Amino acid sequence: MSQNPLKQLGTLGQSIWLDYIRRDLMSSGRLRRLIEEDGLRGMTSNPSIFEQAIVDSHDYDEDIRAMGLQGKGAEAIYETISQRDVQSAAGEFRPLYDSTGGKDGYVSLEVNPHLAHDTNGTTEEARRLWAALNRPNVFIKVPATADGLPAIQQLIAEGINVNVTLLFGLPRYRQVAEAYIAGIEARAAQGKPVKQVASVASFFVSRIDTLVDPLLEKLMAQGGQQADVARKAHGQVAIASAKMAYQVYKEIFGGDRFRKLAAQGARVQRLLWASTGTKNPDYSDVKYVEALIGPDTVNTAPLETLNAYRDHGEPKARLEQDVEEARWVLERLPELGIGIDHVTRQLEDEGVEKFNQPFDKLMDTLARTGKS
Repeated sequence: MSQNPLKQLGTLGQSIWLDYIRRDLMSSGRLRRLIEEDGLRGMTSNPSIFEQAIVDSHDYDEDIRAMGLQGKGAEAIYETISQRDVQSAAGEFRPLYDSTGGKDGYVSLEVNPHLAHDTNGTTEEARRLWAALNRPNVFIKVPATADGLPAIQQLIAEGINVNVTLLFGLPRYRQVAEAYIAGIEARAAQGKPVKQVASVASFFVSRIDTLVDPLLEKLMAQGGQQADVARKAHGQVAIASAKMAYQVYKEIFGGDRFRKLAAQGARVQRLLWASTGTKNPDYSDVKYVEALIGPDTVNTAPLETLNAYRDHGEPKARLEQDVEEARWVLERLPELGIGIDHVTRQLEDEGVEKFNQPFDKLMDTLARTGKS
C-alpha cells in the first residue's frame, strides 16, 4: 500500500492542519484518527466555521437552551461553546505538542471579528481568551490589519501565542514579521523566556485568484499583447504571491536580527497557507496544496481538500520552484492595470466583513435558540 500523501507532507517539512472544527469530530474519535492515520498536526477555526458547525448540526442545541435558561446572552453562549471545542481539540493534540517540543499540535480561536480595527479591544480580548482557554497549545487569532499589528507585538511580548490571520499582501507580511520579532525582542529585553512563544502568519491564498482572475479574463478576451501576458498570469497570482512571501520569510528569519533571538531559543514565525480550498471548479482541487509544499510551513485545509489530497495528492517540495517566474507574474500586473496592493487591501476589507457577517448571523441564531 502506498504511503498516505498527507503523511508524506511531514517528511517534506510541511505541517498539515485542518481548517474546521465541530464537537462531533472530537466526541466520535474522528479527530484522533486524523492525527494518527493522516499525520494531522493542528487545527484552525474562525467565526464562519463555528457558525457552520452550530447551525448545521444539533450537537449544541441542548447546551444553548440550557445556557439560555440561565440567562446567558448570545456572545456568552458562543464563547462557552467555542472555548469548550477548542479546549477539547487541544487535548487531543496535546501529545503531539509535547512530542514536537511545541512546534505543532495547536488549535486556534479568533478574537471577535468586530475588533479588527480596535487595537486595545483586540489586545484585551486576546488576553482574556488566552487566560480562559488556559492551554499552552492554542493560538489566539488576530487579524493582520494596521490596527492589529501593535496588538500582535504586545501579545507576543506578553508570551501569548498568536495566529496572525487575514494576511494577503507582501508589504503587510513584512510588517507582521516585524511585529513578531519586535515582540520577541521586547520580551527578551525584560529577561522573560522566549522559547515557548509561538506564532504563525496565515497568508490567505485562493481568494487572491478569485479576485484577480476575472480582471485577467477581461484582458484575455480583448486580445493583443496584454492578452498574452494576462493568459500567463491567469490562475498564477495567488501562488506567485505565496512563493514570494516565502522568500521574504527566508530573508527575515535567516537574518542577523533574528539569529540573535534564535540563540536565546526564539522560534521562527512560520508561514501558514490559509484559504487553500479551491474556489474555481476549473482548477485542481489540490492546487493550493501541491504548489506550496516547503520546509517550515503549514497548510490549513478544509475537510474536503484534506480528503482530496489523501486521495490523489502528489507530494513534492515545489515552494521554491519557479521563483523567478513567480516574480515575473507579480511584476507584470501593473502593466495590466492591476495594482496588487489595492487588490490585497480590498481582500483584507472583504475578509473582515466575511467574518463579521457569519458572526452576527450566529449571534442571532444563538439568541433565538437560547430563548426557545
